[in-house]
Amino acid sequence: MRVVSSVTFDEVQREFRREHPVARQHQGNTNQDTENCLELADKAFGAWSEVRLCRADVLAVMLPWHLSEGGAYELVPRTGLTIGQAVGLIRAREREWSEGNPVCTAKIDLFRDSAFTSLYLSTHPVPHDHYADVRVGDGFIHLDGLHRMVAWELARRLPAREELTAFIAGDISSHATTGGQRT
Repeated sequence: MRVVSSVTFDEVQREFRREHPVARQHQGNTNQDTENCLELADKAFGAWSEVRLCRADVLAVMLPWHLSEGGAYELVPRTGLTIGQAVGLIRAREREWSEGNPVCTAKIDLFRDSAFTSLYLSTHPVPHDHYADVRVGDGFIHLDGLHRMVAWELARRLPAREELTAFIAGDISSHATTGGQRT
């Protein structure tokens, strides 16, 4: 992870709304839910940073509970999974999982070849039921971008270098890097 700068919550909201309009018409639009989650993160952690992430950083992002958009199979249990673990689960049962979770699969398919857009993360779980039992690891916690991150890894598109923009709520000093080494 490479730190770009500190940013205000207003800047985070502007960027999110530019890339993810609440009124966008697509199946399972959860952009309003995400706006609410970003507000929870701002109230809980206050500080925001803009960073660049590489594939290894993204694979370590911890996901909260996700029932695959009301599908037949839970993608992420209440204790959480990393992006890497969730992708492994899908790859192991791809046909069965895809057939049982058509809305989630459609979102993932939509993003496989899409342009990279900003990710929204936090240093700790936000105070919300979906995050209540998440076991925190060394990575960051997902606020927005689950389907995109999964899709990009399934398509083997995540960059090895620190190229993906992310906005992170909370104190990132323990995660900061200089020349590829943690400080």
